[in-house]
Amino acid sequence: MSEPIIAVERVTKQVRDSTGTLTILHDISFDLAPRQSAAIVGASGSGKSTLLAIIAGLDTPTTGTVKLAGVDLFTIDEDARAAVRAAKVGFVFQSFQLLGNLNALENVMLPLELQGRSDARSLATEMLQRVGLGERLRHYPKVLSGGEQQRVALARAFVVQPAVLLADEPTGSLDFATGETVMKLMFDLNRESGTTLVLVTHDRAIAARCDRQLRIEAGRLHSESEK
Repeated sequence: MSEPIIAVERVTKQVRDSTGTLTILHDISFDLAPRQSAAIVGASGSGKSTLLAIIAGLDTPTTGTVKLAGVDLFTIDEDARAAVRAAKVGFVFQSFQLLGNLNALENVMLPLELQGRSDARSLATEMLQRVGLGERLRHYPKVLSGGEQQRVALARAFVVQPAVLLADEPTGSLDFATGETVMKLMFDLNRESGTTLVLVTHDRAIAARCDRQLRIEAGRLHSESEK
């Protein structure tokens, strides 16, 4: 059996304010194998997005460990975590997170350029063609529809062939039909690239497409289901 690509062990996240200590996540543990897809589901405020941020090393747990591609994220410094993310992780957000001063092609080229790739332009062009935006390479985000912006975001995430793709409510800003198109594309790209997909969603139909469902209730991993 292959080593887990993601290993979360006894992760707890607490924050303090004037009223005392609030536990956002409590003793969360699970593993994901390479190529698996998993949906993190639960009510708003249950801790889903916090868990996703900790998996990415963008937030730190109060206690517990996360290993990503064999690297213990919280035994290394932030610069090293950023290097792991750049090499291993792609992101897709509800709000797209495109750079408004860059056109579609430049947005997709950016992570490749940060890796020092000399073929960034050709790879980005091919990926935008793959997501159906071959005619929109020079368009800026402000003139693209929400669905087109999310497809640019998908192209940017997958163009570096990440080991792990993390998606936070990727269809939350889209209408139903556009969201369906984007999700089909995400799962198609996921299968083609062999990426491990972890997505936060409140949509049961989307969650049902994943290999596993991790349900978070009041900060606890309350249940898990697997196909």
